[in-house]
Amino acid sequence: MSQKNMRFIGVSTSSSSIMKIFPSWSKTLGLDAVITGIDIPLNASQADYLGAINQMVNDPNCRGALVTTHKLALYEHANSLFSEFDDFANICGEVSCVKIKNQTVSGFAKDPISAGLAIRDFLPSDFFNSQNEVVLIGDGGAATAIAWYLSGLTKPPVKIHVIGRDMNRLQHLLKVVSSRAATVEISMYSEDVIKKIAQFDQQSLIINATGMGKDLPGSPWPDGMLFPKNSFLWELNYRGSLEFYHQGKLQEKERNLTVIDGWRYFIYGWTQVISEVFDVVIDKEMLKKLATQAEASR
Repeated sequence: MSQKNMRFIGVSTSSSSIMKIFPSWSKTLGLDAVITGIDIPLNASQADYLGAINQMVNDPNCRGALVTTHKLALYEHANSLFSEFDDFANICGEVSCVKIKNQTVSGFAKDPISAGLAIRDFLPSDFFNSQNEVVLIGDGGAATAIAWYLSGLTKPPVKIHVIGRDMNRLQHLLKVVSSRAATVEISMYSEDVIKKIAQFDQQSLIINATGMGKDLPGSPWPDGMLFPKNSFLWELNYRGSLEFYHQGKLQEKERNLTVIDGWRYFIYGWTQVISEVFDVVIDKEMLKKLATQAEASR
């Protein structure tokens, strides 16, 4: 029998660290599997998404895929090929994990779990006790999942400001979190909106969930504009030009910022999907081992 495999659906998959990391993870987990990228451009046609799923279904050795960038679009354009979705996928309208078993295609939204684990790694547990707010820049699948996670905390942010460029996506995000505890306010992106954020007196959690700095050049934060003092800046990307991350690092000492990249988010995202796709349990000890292996290939 040929070797098992999983796919990676993204924009520029060959540049991802997972291509170097997966072989050692496969060996450690006893998967005997390989990984192959499927690159789909931004704003692709429905045929591209249908073709990606059909390609996997027609490969008897394919067990599934991790999806990045195209989570919302894949759910929208290829949902007819799925037999089932988990609750998060249906609620968020996105797919970050595709599982194929006996030619049955299942979709999962793992991002709310992965985002939550990553946030708990760097954000103080009492951060929102002081009425601190969140600025979430982006309107795609990652932004929706993060808003879902944060708005459902026992002590949620007093307000989550979501800033995006697509009103339909912003409205979708608002609908997804409408029953949650936090107040969510959506705004179309403009420099004036960012200027108001920059004038916050309170420390905040500011997140770049736009894809800028990896899939697109640039940063959603204007050059030279100061960040609110004492804030946490989370750059979801871990590779690419990372302009937002570097803007934060330049102000780190002066503004007393904590600047985090997307590396741990990357680790959690991949291990969650691999666990689902290959039906393997990844406990804390195994996760620690896999993270150490990944660091060596970063």
